[in-house]
Amino acid sequence: MRVLVSVGEHNFPRDVAESLSDLAEVVYHRPGEEDYWEALGDADALVAGMERIDGELLERAPRLRIVARFGVGYDNIDVEACTRRGIYVTYTPDVLSGAVADLTWGLIIALARRLIEADRFVRERWALRRGRFPFGFDLEGKTLGIIGLGRIGSEVAKRAQGFGVKVIYNDVVRKPELEEAYSAEYVPLKELLKRADIVSIHVPLLPSTERLISERELRMMKATAILINTSRGKVIDQRALVKALKEGWIAGAALDVYEEEPIPLDDPLLKLENVVLTPHIGSATRETRRRMAEICAENIRAVLEGRRPPNLVPEQVGIP
Repeated sequence: MRVLVSVGEHNFPRDVAESLSDLAEVVYHRPGEEDYWEALGDADALVAGMERIDGELLERAPRLRIVARFGVGYDNIDVEACTRRGIYVTYTPDVLSGAVADLTWGLIIALARRLIEADRFVRERWALRRGRFPFGFDLEGKTLGIIGLGRIGSEVAKRAQGFGVKVIYNDVVRKPELEEAYSAEYVPLKELLKRADIVSIHVPLLPSTERLISERELRMMKATAILINTSRGKVIDQRALVKALKEGWIAGAALDVYEEEPIPLDDPLLKLENVVLTPHIGSATRETRRRMAEICAENIRAVLEGRRPPNLVPEQVGIP
C-alpha cells in the first residue's frame, strides 16, 4: 500500500512516516509537482493540506481509502463526494486549539501595543530622534468579543482571564458551562460588534459564515475597535475591510488568513499601516505540527488495518 503526503516533510516528519512502514510506503509530493498525479493514482491514503479535494481529483485516485486532513478546517474537501466513494475524511481537532489561541493573543497584543510600528521605529528612526514612538492602548478594562466559542474560541476566552478584559461572545449554540467558567456573556452578533473593543473570529467556513463580516458589520464596530481573524479568510469581505481600515471605521486589523492564499503582493492590505499580517501560521509550532502528523498517521493506520478511524469529520460520524 502507499501513502501520499502533500504537506511536506517539515509537517509530516520522516520518523512519523516510518511508523507506517510496516503497512505502507510513504511518498512526498506537493500538489503541482510533476509526480503528484502519478503518485495520487497509486495512493491508498492521502495526507492533505489546503489543496482542493473534489470529485475531479478523486476520479484520479481510484485506490484512495482515506483523506487525512492535516488541520482542523476542511472546507477545501468535498466530504459528500468522498463519502459517496467510500473514502473516509479525518481531521486533527483539539490538538491545535492552544497554538491558534496563543497566536490570537499575540496578534491582539501586537495591535494594541503597535509592536510592528515600534519595531520599525527602532530600526529606522529612534537613534535619529525622528518622530515619536507609537502609543498603543491598555487591554485591561476593555471588552473582548469572541465570534464562535468552540474549541479555539474557548481557549482564547481562557487566556483572556489574565488580561482583565470583559468577555462577550456569539455562537450558534449557547455555552452555559463556558459562560460560568470564563465569566462570558452571550450576546447577539449585532450587539457584540457594537460593544467590543476587540473582535476575534473563530468560526468554520460554511455557507452561513462566508462574508459573515462585511461592510454592514464593519460599520457597526467602534472606530477604536480592532478585528482579529485566525479562522478562514473568506469569513471577512476583504475588500470591505480594506475600505474600513482606510476610512477609519475601525482602528486596525490583524489577520492570519486571507481570501486568497498566499495573499498577492499587490493586495491593498499590504500597503496599510494599521494591520498586522501573518502567513496562516495558527498551528505552526513544532509541538503542534508534530502532534497533527501523529494524529494523521493514527487515522491512516486504522483505515489500512481495516478499522474505523478515530477522528472522522462530523459529517461522517454516523457512517460505518
